[in-house]
Amino acid sequence: MDWIDRIVEMGISLGLAVVTLLVGLAVIKVLVNFISKQITKSKLDESLKPFIVSVINIGLKLVLVVSVVGILGVPTASFVAILGSFGLALGLAFQGSLSNLAGGVLLLTMRPFKVGDYIDGAGYSGTVKAIQILYTELVTPDNKMIYVPNGNLSNSGIVNYSVHETRRADFVFGVGYEADNQHVLKTLQAIVSEHPDVLLDPEPFIRLSGHGDSAVEYTVRVWTKAEDYWVVHFDIMETVKTKFDEENISIPYPQMDVHTLDS
Repeated sequence: MDWIDRIVEMGISLGLAVVTLLVGLAVIKVLVNFISKQITKSKLDESLKPFIVSVINIGLKLVLVVSVVGILGVPTASFVAILGSFGLALGLAFQGSLSNLAGGVLLLTMRPFKVGDYIDGAGYSGTVKAIQILYTELVTPDNKMIYVPNGNLSNSGIVNYSVHETRRADFVFGVGYEADNQHVLKTLQAIVSEHPDVLLDPEPFIRLSGHGDSAVEYTVRVWTKAEDYWVVHFDIMETVKTKFDEENISIPYPQMDVHTLDS
């Protein structure tokens, strides 16, 4: 009857392992939710919060799996060795994912950006919503979600538009060669000085900067708060067109004169 005892013993172990697994998963879910709420209320950097929650969740589930395997009678040391070998093989098969994991750690360590920053990186642009273990979530201005692999992001150039409080808006306007230089400069100066979001320190730069094929080019550079950049950009573009029309300052367009010879 030894085989009956063994079957009963295996059944008990299996039942206990299943119960442990189900209860463990439920406890982990409650525990992770609690930790997540506490971390959300904490003063930790917003970039670290989702990453820490993900690491805790994965770590607790690994501990649970090892415990369940131990209940089934598998030697824990042997299982850990097998798990390590499996992890090595899996790592070779998923090198890209490991690269993304390393990239996530690098991004959180070097911190070239944080949650809420607007960035360009790996060919994408958007506001950083979260930095996960394998990817970073970006929200575009038209409310699209982009999931950028951390490996690509950490190995590419990143432009962070939110680091400094101010930004410079650059413009180049072309006017006809017949326009009076001083008249154009005064008109541009009036447009810039009248805009409420243009900063006077640093002082705006307005100069004749080039002689093109069809127009004289004027460069305008103004400083504004980062959050007002696009307002200033579009306002000045629109105002220049309106003011130039009012002041009879022509804005030429490229043209070509074609002469034909009569036969």
